[in-house]
Amino acid sequence: MEAKQRILSERLERCYSGAVYDVLRAMGYPNQVLPHHIGPLQLDQKLAGPVYTVSGRYDVQFDPHETLLSWTAFLSKAPSDTVVICQPNDRTLSHMGELSAETLQGKGVRGYIVDGGCRDSAFIREIGFKVFCSYLTPVDIVGRWKAQDLGAPITIGDVKIATEDYVMADHDGIVIIPQSIAEDVVIQTEEVLKTESLVRKAILAGMDPQEAYLKYGKF
Repeated sequence: MEAKQRILSERLERCYSGAVYDVLRAMGYPNQVLPHHIGPLQLDQKLAGPVYTVSGRYDVQFDPHETLLSWTAFLSKAPSDTVVICQPNDRTLSHMGELSAETLQGKGVRGYIVDGGCRDSAFIREIGFKVFCSYLTPVDIVGRWKAQDLGAPITIGDVKIATEDYVMADHDGIVIIPQSIAEDVVIQTEEVLKTESLVRKAILAGMDPQEAYLKYGKF
């Protein structure tokens, strides 16, 4: 990853999802939030960066060897400094576990978001790898699920996601930022945070909340 992208990721991670959403809404992008059933394994974790997508398919007729070949191929190709977002098209299995999390972390992947399952959650929390998922289950992918499309556009809920878009995820939710406006969104969000700080100080100093809103245009 270029240094500019890495710096943008770090700046975005210092923001929070509510402020990012407010900026996107004001820019005409009100539908960029992933379904609220996807949440972090560890509540205090924040995750941000450029996206790398993966999608897959469930089929009980898959050969066990082929399913593991497809999964390890994904692990091999996942780029460092990205946030992997997976649309598994499945609601029954785990699509992340102990060894895979450790592998991605060792490659420098920033984190993993899946509209699906995770297992070995205690170990993943212990190593600090950032995972957002829909549910927990011990059932693995062997003989049932393949990672098939790497880097291709996906849809989760009503949100279209492309590789090189940006994502900002925290306990409140997961916001997808189109790549073409990512830098502008970060700049505007940083300004929002500064204004919110002024509003907070004014209210704590005794200013009426409506007066503070009218003065700063933000609440």
